[in-house]
Amino acid sequence: MAESLLSNVLIPVASEEDAATTMRAVLPRLDPEDAKGTLLFVVEKAGGALDKASVEQQESYATDVFEAAADVVTDANRSAAFDSEVAYGSDVAQAIIDAAHEITPRHRSRWRELLTGDVARDLIEESHVPVITLPEAETDE
Repeated sequence: MAESLLSNVLIPVASEEDAATTMRAVLPRLDPEDAKGTLLFVVEKAGGALDKASVEQQESYATDVFEAAADVVTDANRSAAFDSEVAYGSDVAQAIIDAAHEITPRHRSRWRELLTGDVARDLIEESHVPVITLPEAETDE
């Protein structure tokens, strides 16, 4: 059987809230039997200037972010296990692209203007792997 496009996904997360929101959007779209995934937190380096926080503080925060994602998986009664990875770089989009290339090398994708924002646009324009965005889940509120 052919491997699903979403059988090995890289899931960039930026904060605890982002991790929870992202996992709630991603989980229903993954095959519980076949899907593999890696949660990625990027520690943004200042490129010669002082960093916003120490590496140790950022790595500790990344652990909290990964735990927020794991809580959503547990709350959804899914047995999916995601790897977690911390990347470092002065260009967040490039760090995500580099991590994606390590996971799933593919031919260049031309999905343009799918996302908004500088990091998102860079992901689309510079990536050689598929990039997918998911709509925010509708609430009854």
